[in-house]
Amino acid sequence: YNRLSALSAEERKRGVVAFSSGNHAQGVALAARELRVPATVVMPTDAPALKVAATLGYGADVVRYDRLSEDREAIARALAEERGMTLVPPYDHPLIMAGQGTAALELVEEVGPLDWLLAPVGGGGLLSGCVTAARGLLPEVRVVGVETETSNDWVLSLAAGHPVRIPPPDTIADGMRTQQPGALTFPIVQRLAHSVTTVSDADVKQAMRLLLLRMKLLVEPTGAVPVALLLSGRLDLRGQRVGVILSGGNADPALVAEITAA
Repeated sequence: YNRLSALSAEERKRGVVAFSSGNHAQGVALAARELRVPATVVMPTDAPALKVAATLGYGADVVRYDRLSEDREAIARALAEERGMTLVPPYDHPLIMAGQGTAALELVEEVGPLDWLLAPVGGGGLLSGCVTAARGLLPEVRVVGVETETSNDWVLSLAAGHPVRIPPPDTIADGMRTQQPGALTFPIVQRLAHSVTTVSDADVKQAMRLLLLRMKLLVEPTGAVPVALLLSGRLDLRGQRVGVILSGGNADPALVAEITAA
């Protein structure tokens, strides 16, 4: 919404195009509906059916692609040029990053000072926005990004000192199937975050199960990733105030059934 609300009248008339595995897709579709802007979203063929249905339900057109053999950004850029639409990337844009950072802003405003903040990281829009907002309010807070072991482009990139591209990752966390950090998000995370670390898909399933059965919260895999780190005990957080960003609840029903039956 933050990005779409900044469009000119002419840009709104021509519409927008986005690419996303699902959550950004839904956000763009809903914001476009509210602002009466035509929207097209490029989504992978293996995107969760729940996310595709919601994106269509909000009124956007959906174009499918094979994430193992096709480039979603190239497809979206071609559509933007062909139809005169504005490209709305899922993370690498200042207004997108700022909008996603309001998650940390609202958390701190609601609960007060934190010692640690844990957040999932895919392309880096959420983490870069959250680390900027959190440390702007709480300069000493330690912000940790968390990704899965097979989607470890951030860990590799931070170790190398520059964005590193990995093959299409196979992970339960569909929001982390990006192949490299964003050009804008990387230096912000590199400068401001305490660290980025990984958890396994098995850890993520365990976190989803606890969130659902103990806390009555339906959280999708990507959103449960930082909880998996919290449960691992790898961080010594005793006596600390810890905030965790649960970034989505669009969990596939079949996966939820599998986890609860385990």
